[in-house]
Amino acid sequence: MLDFDELRELAADVRVFVDVAEDKAEALRAVIGAYDVVLAIFPSGDGMGLHVIKGKEILDKIAKSRTYAAYSHTAIAVPDLEHAEVLKLLTTAAPVVQRIAA
Repeated sequence: MLDFDELRELAADVRVFVDVAEDKAEALRAVIGAYDVVLAIFPSGDGMGLHVIKGKEILDKIAKSRTYAAYSHTAIAVPDLEHAEVLKLLTTAAPVVQRIAA
């Protein structure tokens, strides 16, 4: 079970990591690549919104099996759902762009 306070702390750690990086885009890619599940959190009318950037299949498998599985996770704070969706598109499109370039 994910805890919203834990997600806020993880997002704060990610923000600091990206802020101090020389190449912020590369730092963000490194964070997304390092974890099994990456969640975007953002303010919403109900308090905090949540969008899966990476690892939906893992979360679906856990939900369907009703068992606990070990996986690494982090969160990234974004201003709204639109930014979360764009970030997801960019992360899922990156391997395709790399294959085309090769």
